[in-house]
Amino acid sequence: MDLGLSGRRALITGASKGIGLACARRLAGEGCDVVLVARTAAELEAAAASLRAAHNVAVTARAADLSDSANVDALAREFPDIDILVNNAGAVPGGTLDEVDEARWRAAWDLKMFGYINMCRRFYALMRGRRRGMIVNIIGAGGESLDAAYIAGSTGNAGLMAFTRALGGAAPDDGLRVVGINPGPILTERLEGLLRRRAAETLGDAGRWREGLAGMPFGRAGEVDEVAALAAFLASDLSGYTSGTIVTVDGGMANKRKAF
Repeated sequence: MDLGLSGRRALITGASKGIGLACARRLAGEGCDVVLVARTAAELEAAAASLRAAHNVAVTARAADLSDSANVDALAREFPDIDILVNNAGAVPGGTLDEVDEARWRAAWDLKMFGYINMCRRFYALMRGRRRGMIVNIIGAGGESLDAAYIAGSTGNAGLMAFTRALGGAAPDDGLRVVGINPGPILTERLEGLLRRRAAETLGDAGRWREGLAGMPFGRAGEVDEVAALAAFLASDLSGYTSGTIVTVDGGMANKRKAF
C-alpha cells in the first residue's frame, strides 16, 4: 500500500533504537526525509548511518536532551518545516509510590511528559502557521491499565492520553491532526532486559527469558515494526479523518476480562 508520504519530512524523538528507530525506518521506507533525535550521539549516528545505507532519503541526526526545553526550542528553529512529528523519547521507572522518590519522578516526567508537551507546543505552532502537519504521540498502555507498581508511568501516560485527546480534538480547526499510540509489551531491548532479570530471579537462568512471553497474547510480545506500521498509516492522508484518538497495540490485554 502506497501511503503517499514520499517527499514529506518527519522528526522522530527517541529514534536511536526500539520503537523510535522502527518508526524512522518505516517512514524513510515510505520516502520521507527523516530527522532523528535522541540523547546518545553514538547510537544516534549508527542509526542514521543504517537508514542512509538502506533508503534514498535525507537523514539528519541531532543529539539532544529533550528534558531541557531550550533544546526543544533549538530543534524548532532548525527544523521549522516538519510535516510529521513522532514523539517517542523517554521511559518512566517502575515502582510504587514509596519506591519512586521525587527526584526520579520529576526527571522521568521532564523528559517524557514535559518533553512531549513542549515538542507539541513548538511544532504545533509551526504547523498551524502552514495549516499542514500531524503529530503522533507514542505513549504507553500503562495509562489505561493503571498499576500502582508503575505509578509514575501510569499517571504520566494517563496525562499524555488526555493531552493528546484534547489537542487532537481541536487540531482540525487548524488543519492539523494529533493522534496517540499506546504500545503494550513490545519486544524492545528494554523489555528483553526486564524479562532477563525476571528469569534470573525466578528461574535461575536469564537465558530462559523467552518463557516469560508465554502468558502474553498470541504467546509473544508485540514487534516494534507493528507499532511503526501503525504510526506511518496514522501519519498518512489515508487516515486523514483521524484526530484526537488513541490506538492501543497490546494484543487486547487492556480489555481482557479477568476472572474473580
